[in-house]
Amino acid sequence: MTVTTSQCGTMAAALSWKVSPSSSSTPFVVRVQAGARRDGTLTALRLRVVADTGAYGNHGPAVMFHSVGESMAVYRAPHKKVDAYSVYTHTVPAGAFRGYGLGQVMFAVESAFDELARRLGLDPLEFKARNIIGPGEPMVTPGGEEEDLHIASYGLDQCLAVVRRAQAQPPGEPVPQGWLVGEGAALSMIATGPPGGHIADARAALLPDGTFDLAVGTAEFGNGTTTVHRQIAAGELATTVDRIAVRQSDTDVVRHDTGAFASTGTVVAGKATLRASRALADQLLDFAAAHLRVPRADCRLAEEAVLHSGGRLPLKELHDAARAVGVELGADGHFGGTPRSVAFNAQWFRVAVDPGTGEIRILRSVHAADAGKVMNPMQCRGQVEGGVAQALGATLFEHVRLDATGAVDTAAFRRYRLPQYADVPRTEVHFMETSDAIGPLGAKSMSESPFNPVAPAFANALRDATGVRFTELPLTRDRVWRALRDAGVTDGPPGRGTG
Repeated sequence: MTVTTSQCGTMAAALSWKVSPSSSSTPFVVRVQAGARRDGTLTALRLRVVADTGAYGNHGPAVMFHSVGESMAVYRAPHKKVDAYSVYTHTVPAGAFRGYGLGQVMFAVESAFDELARRLGLDPLEFKARNIIGPGEPMVTPGGEEEDLHIASYGLDQCLAVVRRAQAQPPGEPVPQGWLVGEGAALSMIATGPPGGHIADARAALLPDGTFDLAVGTAEFGNGTTTVHRQIAAGELATTVDRIAVRQSDTDVVRHDTGAFASTGTVVAGKATLRASRALADQLLDFAAAHLRVPRADCRLAEEAVLHSGGRLPLKELHDAARAVGVELGADGHFGGTPRSVAFNAQWFRVAVDPGTGEIRILRSVHAADAGKVMNPMQCRGQVEGGVAQALGATLFEHVRLDATGAVDTAAFRRYRLPQYADVPRTEVHFMETSDAIGPLGAKSMSESPFNPVAPAFANALRDATGVRFTELPLTRDRVWRALRDAGVTDGPPGRGTG
């Protein structure tokens, strides 16, 4: 890493460095160059990213495009440039992973900005707060063209407030004598869906017994979309979730869906479900009013019936009446995924480090998530907690080793270290009070995004504690110990001090 300082020009500091935020011996390498004025105003940001995509292109180009998009767009700077390369090699093919490249590039950008702020004598969080994009500002791709990204709701300022409150609270965790203590934060932004749109379809229909059938194209694989889609449909049809039967992942029951990826299960497929359910509700009320010969305004849906000024028409009877005249009570919903809404996240850690052994303890973990209107708080909290846990695995343990021939050397879990329950601290999860105009009922995505700010926040806390900047993951105990030994860090307060 090189830093230059000017005493007379407009540029107060410029920083250039390389990081390898990869769990592979053939790394995802990012070089960051950033400049700012003395007051902390960001003037320039340049990235050079090189990723090993293995023997096949697979996800490589898409990951690269995504990784440099929101990582650049979240910060305001008059001069931006990206050079990115996805390189074919003789190693195993790369594939999709949570965060889809943003975790790697945000590790580099957030770490670089943390370092730049320190060289300017500024608080890193305030430096970032000064330069983040604000509500209503246009977001531009690295190539300079406006993308289909829209800040339909803005909660990044609330995320910053959560981190500031965590910083202001006095530490209450006991720390062994001689251990070094520090804290660090990182921000991230992610767009829902891939550039160019994501297609989702759904169909809602009234069944003969008065319950509802909901056919969706998106797949359930533990991501919780089935529950959320039932909730959306039940809300629109004024019924309960147990009266919604969901069929999914079958092209015989619904039109094309481009897949369950890119944080689209709730926001894109959920929007299709919302539109289908809303259309069916209107259809039910229209037919009931015509069948009963009452004003449409006098009709409303209840759990098992249509209520009207003259009484109550059970949905079973409504279905029979429609079938008698050849009317099918069913409606389709579609959403093309454009425009794409934007979710924000912030992570903060307080850590303690033993310079004699390299052991790190997480004293406190706080995560702020702008998920818009949270459909299911329990499920969404689980997504955030799971994202933090998975990111800690990549930050501290996981390392795919390749031998000289390109073969995977860590081919069994006995040699590939995954986080265990005892390795994952309790994370305080805070949801922001926002409502998105694009997503269904105000919701935004929150599946991949919690992963992205974790590694840089952890590395920034480690830098705060030890004075040593780590630019390569994972931060294994031996790697930390060797770096502290080489830097001459022993018991003492190079960072925020000892316990």
